[in-house]
Amino acid sequence: MRHQNSVFHQIQKHVPWQVFEGLVDKYKGDHRVRRFSMKDQLLALLFAQLSGAQSLREIEAGLSSHRNQLYHLGAHGVARSTLADANATRPAGVFADLFSHMAAAASRRTRRHIRDAVGLLDATRVALSSMSDGWADMVSGRRAAKLHVAYDPNGDIPMAMTMTGQRTNDIVPAKAMPIEPGMTYVFDLAYYDFAWWAAPDRAGCRFVTRLKTNTHLQAATEQPPSESDHILCDRIGLLAQRMARSRRNPFSEPLREIAVRIDTGRTIRLVTNDLDAPAEEIAELYKQRWQIELFFKWVKQNLRIRHFFGASENAVRIQTYVALIAYLVLRMAQACQSAITQPLTFTRLVRLNLMHKRRSDQLLKPPTQPSKSPNQMVLMWD
Repeated sequence: MRHQNSVFHQIQKHVPWQVFEGLVDKYKGDHRVRRFSMKDQLLALLFAQLSGAQSLREIEAGLSSHRNQLYHLGAHGVARSTLADANATRPAGVFADLFSHMAAAASRRTRRHIRDAVGLLDATRVALSSMSDGWADMVSGRRAAKLHVAYDPNGDIPMAMTMTGQRTNDIVPAKAMPIEPGMTYVFDLAYYDFAWWAAPDRAGCRFVTRLKTNTHLQAATEQPPSESDHILCDRIGLLAQRMARSRRNPFSEPLREIAVRIDTGRTIRLVTNDLDAPAEEIAELYKQRWQIELFFKWVKQNLRIRHFFGASENAVRIQTYVALIAYLVLRMAQACQSAITQPLTFTRLVRLNLMHKRRSDQLLKPPTQPSKSPNQMVLMWD
């Protein structure tokens, strides 16, 4: 009878293992490691993310109960103390670089044209335990880390992620983020920095954000009125060339201000360096910003970043990057089949059938019964 691999075996095939092995060599991740390799570590943490395991003890027990199937994965069972030590000491850069490689590849596959590419920038906090004292900031009585994400709403995938302390201003990691020429970046007031706005503008990118109430364009010229009732004004002008303390404004190119009445009746002032697109298109681009909030909500509810398996900064970083790697392999596996269209439904079915020997594109169907050979002996009972 033909061998059927488990659902987990099929899902993990979307990890580029050759790239991963190259990163392990680069960071010397398996240096002086006798048994529990970084591949074992990644598979154990992926198992935790996909199965919904809540603790190191649960990971240990879950892998142990499926020990016979680990052979086909090239993995081994693990004691919880060994996994805890690996999370605390192995280089997190291996997982960070693997995520970056997979995210870039996934973004290229889902993109039709560079002009269609949109990047939403935002950040979210993830709560940490009191045991994270020593590296995690305490703000308003709670410890947390901040995840800074660039998200592709068209492909429904994160393109980049950086983790910082929760006191870090959002603009700091944004300045370190590589700008992809030709993209459209959408962000909120947390990225209000004229010098940084100039970077995507020089790279030939569009950006859409909001204007603060005390910022007004100078020498503004009104554009033809829009047919939409939501567009209240559309003008092109320049930012003031002198800022506070007589500093010179680093952004000297023309900008476009569009006042939009949103569904709640409130008026917001958008600003963009795209002087030609219809005002409705610019307003719709900014409206897409809510999709990154839905992404944050989905990840927190369906992957393991609300409860961490270790308290050290390294362990938190590794678990966070593996959670996003799990998100990507789930999206890739779902794209390989057409029967299940809802990501949440596919994720839940993978969780329920993770170690079952079934095809991942037939999770909605009942399990097939093994075929019987006509030459097989049949026992007759009186």
